[in-house]
Amino acid sequence: MINDVRILTRIALFSALIYVFSWATSYIPNVNLIFFVVFSAGYLWGSAAGFLVGTIGMLLWTVLNPFGPAALPVMLAQIFGAGLSGFVGSITAGLGFENYQSRFKPIWLALCAVICTVCYYLPVNLVDAYLFQPFMPRFISGWIMSLLSLGSNVLIFPLLFPVVSRLYKKERLLL
Repeated sequence: MINDVRILTRIALFSALIYVFSWATSYIPNVNLIFFVVFSAGYLWGSAAGFLVGTIGMLLWTVLNPFGPAALPVMLAQIFGAGLSGFVGSITAGLGFENYQSRFKPIWLALCAVICTVCYYLPVNLVDAYLFQPFMPRFISGWIMSLLSLGSNVLIFPLLFPVVSRLYKKERLLL
């Protein structure tokens, strides 16, 4: 019971972090800490918790976005896509990432950043291009815009991961 309450509290806290970080970076196009927060939740507490953090946090952000909500199909794609980063974090933890040699960690984290970014933008760009036509030009321009997010995530993941690594070690003592 205590374990469940702790995990639910952490899911709520990380979901709120997504909203706060999204608000803080809202004027920097396609640069956001959402992917890293969801990846971290999956890494720390498993795929279900990571997916919940991504879906709840993105739901909060898309509904309460200061620029207005997205069209419902795009919003659903954003919510689903954001949750997928939790699975990437969970798989990374399951591979024993804490035991990797330090020189390979930045490369692996950059790869995780790429996977998380693609998992988010693929459904979002597909739905957006399908809705707002013409499909191919809209889809390609969506990917061009997401390159900024890809580049920032490749930098964010390796830079911020040491904090998650410390938290991971503390969480293992509590669980």
